[in-house]
Amino acid sequence: MYDYLVVGLGLAGISFCETLEEHGKTFKVISDASQKASQVAAGLYNPVILKRFTMAWKAAEQMELVEPFYSRLEEKLGVKLDHKIPVWRRFASIEEQNAWFEASDRPGLDNFLSTTLIENKNPHLDAPFGFGLVKHTGWVDTAMLIASYAKYLGQKSLWQEEHFDFTKLKINHDHIVYKNMEARHIVFACGYGLKQNPYFNYLSLAGTKGELLTIKAHDYKENNVIKSAVFTIPLGNDLYRVGATYKWKDKTNVPTESAREELLEKLRTFLKCEFEVVEHVAGIRPTVVDRRPLVGRHPKHANLFVLNGFGSRGVLIAPYASKQLYNAIELGQQLDPELDIRRFTKKYYSN
Repeated sequence: MYDYLVVGLGLAGISFCETLEEHGKTFKVISDASQKASQVAAGLYNPVILKRFTMAWKAAEQMELVEPFYSRLEEKLGVKLDHKIPVWRRFASIEEQNAWFEASDRPGLDNFLSTTLIENKNPHLDAPFGFGLVKHTGWVDTAMLIASYAKYLGQKSLWQEEHFDFTKLKINHDHIVYKNMEARHIVFACGYGLKQNPYFNYLSLAGTKGELLTIKAHDYKENNVIKSAVFTIPLGNDLYRVGATYKWKDKTNVPTESAREELLEKLRTFLKCEFEVVEHVAGIRPTVVDRRPLVGRHPKHANLFVLNGFGSRGVLIAPYASKQLYNAIELGQQLDPELDIRRFTKKYYSN
């Protein structure tokens, strides 16, 4: 009997598997390739909401876990995942400059917002008001992470590639049975696929479609992440990732011409050199109505759990939320109320 079955192998599933391995727990992963959000994610980790110059939810606590978590994965998998790189926020006006410097004096933000105004020296960038520097940022190669981790689990016979069949799940009071596998617990970490989960589809998972481009721009020669109407992330070899869109109605993983044109129009407001689009991808982010993760125990089945709802900040949130869930299950610690699914299932609980 395994300690855990984990359903899903995106950022949530991988982060929870890593937490299990760290504590010597046995597990098996069941996953297919139906959910694309983690695979096509930009992978940025940045603690600051750059539209309003405020800290993202629990970002300081999450940032403490990012570097050691992805460093361990790099060592384990033998691949480069964590690309530490500054984020430069392009200012559109003097007023934005002033708002930045006011924010940089606030407790918490002062650790991440530089008070030095960066002048634009890139002739192919339109940035007359300069940039503000966000410190301690970077991006994780999520596609490389998922492919490498799947290979790692496959070599240990810990990954079963298949669509999860809920009709084959039997729930007992002290364990679950799925086909020929038994486990003490099952954790669903399947992104937007949660909408098809009969045990957790009552949760307020909305989902937003995000689309990204990869461009080749020989003359750009930019080594920092530039954040303006869209972001550009340098990938090497004159390649840059550009994104992202946020659409609420379309729930397909199919790239759209309208999103491509939206991204290109915004990109051309500040990028002033020739480029070509070499890739266009899309995925549905597992976003939640109240912009908080979905973590916790099913209200009626004590051995069913969910780890989901990371939205566009999965790289940053995943290690933190996985640790929260593990400590709740194994150590009986209380979940952070803001991510606990009890906020949506209070009617099942007594006070």
